[in-house]
Amino acid sequence: MSASAPGYRFCPQCAQALAWIEAEEDGGPKSRLRCAACGFTHWNNPTPVLAAVVECTDRDGRLLLARNAAWSGRMFALITGFMEAGETPEAGIAREVQEETALVADAVSLIGVYDFQRMNQVIIAYHVQARGDIRLSPELAEYRLFAPGDVLCWPAGTGHALADWLRGRGVVPRYIEWPPRGEAAAS
Repeated sequence: MSASAPGYRFCPQCAQALAWIEAEEDGGPKSRLRCAACGFTHWNNPTPVLAAVVECTDRDGRLLLARNAAWSGRMFALITGFMEAGETPEAGIAREVQEETALVADAVSLIGVYDFQRMNQVIIAYHVQARGDIRLSPELAEYRLFAPGDVLCWPAGTGHALADWLRGRGVVPRYIEWPPRGEAAAS
């Protein structure tokens, strides 16, 4: 359990301060952010996040990875985003790919569902076969196209999805080695 729940300090129902309060739940006693005044509970459930291994069918099957404009490093990643109310996950990832890259999805197939506890997320990853002229949204700083055998996978979250997709195509995935926690990466 995380020691904090980002964004929740006050009750959204009565505006009183939230506190860590233990209460009996179906699985036994559980400490959560709760409101002593009205009984509101902040469940802090994981957020579903959509991710796409984007295969550019009009670019010899190369994979599109992009760098988020908010990232300070030169890391490239899968296209990710959130579902809108009323859309399926498949429609959501096709929309995210088009919004962020201007590519049109021709086929969308599920790779798998992955745990990403560090961000309190559940990643629903898809293989998206897409085509078109690439134009990035302001959310993304740059992109690169890679042959499937040339990509490196992160050892968490979307990296596991990319590794599973590669294995399904007979490519042995290679992982980036992260520096141990607390040590800065060499530049």
